[in-house]
Amino acid sequence: MPTIVLTTRVPAPVEACFALSLSVDAHTASMSASGERVVAGVASGEMGPGDTVTWRARHFGVPFTMTSRITEHDAPARFVDEQVSGPFRRWWHEHRFEVAAGGTLMTDVVRYASPAGALGRAVDRAVLTGYLTRLLRTRNRWLVEAAPRQG
Repeated sequence: MPTIVLTTRVPAPVEACFALSLSVDAHTASMSASGERVVAGVASGEMGPGDTVTWRARHFGVPFTMTSRITEHDAPARFVDEQVSGPFRRWWHEHRFEVAAGGTLMTDVVRYASPAGALGRAVDRAVLTGYLTRLLRTRNRWLVEAAPRQG
């Protein structure tokens, strides 16, 4: 199963990074390039334990719909969102937040499985892992700019 691990330093307090990462509004703004929007579930504000949201977006020119749920929530250290329904056979995304010099060290760990067996694994290696990593980096750059500065 492919795994992506991405760390980002954010010059903001852990609590602010945690809250912003759970914000539906922040997610929508950070993913505007793919036209990501809420079509069901929590429509705005901060998500909490057990909350679900359904996103619709366009990737590779194809519309996708994915419903995810907050399955673990340990404020302000970590939370996990998992796909309930959508394009992946499995999607698990852990968000970790640690106090670091000048702010927060934010770590994303994503484990996913594509459908279609061997063909899906080939697509993962050739295209999808790189694409998903770039999406996470784009989102994290947005969070760095939007988070209130440590002070």
